[in-house]
Amino acid sequence: MLGRPSEAADRADRILDAAAELTVRLGSRKVTIDDIAQRADIGKGTVYLHWRTKQQLFEALFVREAVIYIETLLGELRRDPSVVLPHRMISTLFLVVSRRPVLRALLTGNLPLLQGRMAESATRGNELLATARFHEVMLRYGLFRDDVEHLMYGLTATQAGFYLLDTVAPVPDEPDLVAKAEALAHIVRHAYEPAVPPGPQMIAAAAAEIIALYDTLIPPYRELLYGAYPIRQD
Repeated sequence: MLGRPSEAADRADRILDAAAELTVRLGSRKVTIDDIAQRADIGKGTVYLHWRTKQQLFEALFVREAVIYIETLLGELRRDPSVVLPHRMISTLFLVVSRRPVLRALLTGNLPLLQGRMAESATRGNELLATARFHEVMLRYGLFRDDVEHLMYGLTATQAGFYLLDTVAPVPDEPDLVAKAEALAHIVRHAYEPAVPPGPQMIAAAAAEIIALYDTLIPPYRELLYGAYPIRQD
């Protein structure tokens, strides 16, 4: 988990909280530094002490959401390695995203400016490499079926449907969030996983590799987010 913030890093989080709230409500293009400063109850100049431009501030906002996303997954894997099973991992992350308005807006295409910042992020190369290695680990340990053509395309399309359906058309008798996550888990389990899952030792080994892989993303994210203001670890 992230260490205890310094006073300046805590202030940075307050600014990002204000930016997140305003961005989801108004859209990233309409939000100004003045708006963010006013919502955070600080001076405009204080915002510029942390980020010289609006672009840098929005990149920091994405980075913080990414840290929360990754650290939630790592925490669940450390608590219970069987979360590495695709249906459990994907449904867990569906709940994380659905409960984080900025992450949800990013995935549903409601924040195009912030999506642009994400694509231009200085950590983008590391993210792409981690994604490729993640897929390799999951396949190597037999966590996905080996007889599904274009497996990653199908899996991505399945997840996207659950995120985007609410934005496309109303659904009668729409289930609650937990029921949606359970439905997603059911589809992933039966469409993309082998009938007999790997044994406990294989699951534990796969979880350990995924944890080690995503642990490498956290330090550069921290550096982008709080670089000038070290995190206290006391």
